[in-house]
Order: sequence, then structure tokens, then C-alpha cells
Amino acid sequence: MRVLILRPQPGAGETAERSRAMGLEPVLAPLFTIRPIAWERPDRGRFDAVVLTSAKAARLGGDGLTSFSDLPCYAVGERTAAEAEAAGFADVRTGPSNGAALAATAIAGGVTAALHFCGRDHAALGPPVVAEIPVYAAEPVGHLPEGLDYEVALLHSPRAAALFAKLIGDRSAIRIAAISEQVAATAGGGWRSVAVADQPRDQALLELAAKLCHTGE
Repeated sequence: MRVLILRPQPGAGETAERSRAMGLEPVLAPLFTIRPIAWERPDRGRFDAVVLTSAKAARLGGDGLTSFSDLPCYAVGERTAAEAEAAGFADVRTGPSNGAALAATAIAGGVTAALHFCGRDHAALGPPVVAEIPVYAAEPVGHLPEGLDYEVALLHSPRAAALFAKLIGDRSAIRIAAISEQVAATAGGGWRSVAVADQPRDQALLELAAKLCHTGE
């Protein structure tokens, strides 16, 4: 029961560990290499909160984040919240597992001018975010390794879905497990099958993959 893990490190290793615990055999082929990028600190006084939609932003943002660590930090999901706390944010508020819902949560909390630390390739959130500062880049690979052998491919993001669809060639024999409806839609058609996890979480995605491996659907 081999599952193809396409997310970048260190997430790929974490997914691999979870998959082994479930009796699955991970096959790693990360589609992106993550690296920090230089950024300039904006005026701290412009903002009343920080928004984080990726654990990578908290992990790779560097020492510059400390200038904003006294602000309330709205984080997507528990993993991002944990990385925000490790980066020094004192008031971390764990929100829903997508950016639009997190922005709505921040508005409900009275935020009017948030600073979004993010990746170079990111989706604009809109209000209450008034500035977006990329602090890391995800560089795509140019090709997939040869001889990959797996039963189900795991897609964790729309960007990964688009790149995998571009690189894979013949997709007619490939079963896809997608972490959300948006990811499944981005992957497009022509696959042997496409299934969506019941929650946008890594564990739920792996449970779906295990089911697909067992049933052969």
C-alpha cells in the first residue's frame, strides 16, 4: 500500500511518519524546495494583528518576526499555531484551516489592519489584511523522479495539484487523494479516480488514502 507524498520537507517527512504508523509505505517525491527570502520590516504601528496561513512563514520568517510578536497572531490550524508560538508570538489564536475563514475570524475578533506573513506564491486574503510580506519561497521541481511506484498520490495544495498534473504525463491509471475540493478541482480530470478527504488535515488525507488502497477504488 504505497502512497506518493509530494509535499515539501519537513512536511513530507511528517506525512511519511504518519503513513508508516498506519501501515502504509511512503514514496517521497517533493514537488517544491522551500527556502527563506529576504524581506523588509514594515512600520509596526500600522497593524493591530498578524495573520499566518502557513507554518513555513513562522518557521522561516527569521528574527524580523520578533518586532511583531506582541501583536495577536491568527494562525491557520494547530500546526501553524505551534510554529507561531515557537517563533515567539505570545498571543496565538488558532483559527480555521483555510485563509478566507481565518480572515473572517480575525474580523470577528475586532482586527482592522492585519499583516500577513506568507510565501512568495500566495493567495491574497483581503480584509482585514492590509499588507502581505513574503518571507519564503517554494521553488518547483522541473521533473518527477523516474520509476515511481505507488497506489495513491496525495495532493496537499492547489499549487501541488497543478504542478503534478503538468509533470505526470499519462494520468489515466493514477488515483488521487486530495485534501480539499479546491485541490481536487485544480488537479483537473482524466485521472483513474479522485477522492477528497472529509477534513482538510494530513491525518484525514492519509485515512482516505488507506481506504483507497484497501478498496482499490
